[in-house]
Amino acid sequence: MSPFPDDLVSLKDDMVAFIEGHGMRRFHGYVDYDEVQSVMWKTQDNDNPDSWKDFVELAKASGAPFVTMDSWRLVKDELDAMIESLRSAELTSDEDVEDARWLGTYRGKTGFVQLGFAYQGVMMVYEAATEWYERYQRLLEFAEDFGGIPIDGSDQDDES
Repeated sequence: MSPFPDDLVSLKDDMVAFIEGHGMRRFHGYVDYDEVQSVMWKTQDNDNPDSWKDFVELAKASGAPFVTMDSWRLVKDELDAMIESLRSAELTSDEDVEDARWLGTYRGKTGFVQLGFAYQGVMMVYEAATEWYERYQRLLEFAEDFGGIPIDGSDQDDES
């Protein structure tokens, strides 16, 4: 169970105010931890939604002049594209498509926020995500992996 509400916009606003209140700047960017050496922040108590404050204070104490910040909000076009991809995927069930449609109730809401700072060549990363965002990501991965890919291989060029 996520300790976060269904919309992280208030959390994002609190983060902006807290970061600026500590005299730090924000660099609008996403840290792709698959691409750079990074360490994910692990809260001592998973039920503490304010552990991000400790993360920001650590960034300041380490001498970081800024933190990276990224957020994601569900928009209609992205959801519609995923639903269409799921519809055209050969391995998709009606349940998957219906699950994706259900996510439309979160349209316009912020589902993901990420903070980061560099320290000695390593990116330190804090992330907060809603349960529906995690569901969206699973469906998106499925749609990208299987969307529109013919199972029989008929899209391959003949070698003769």
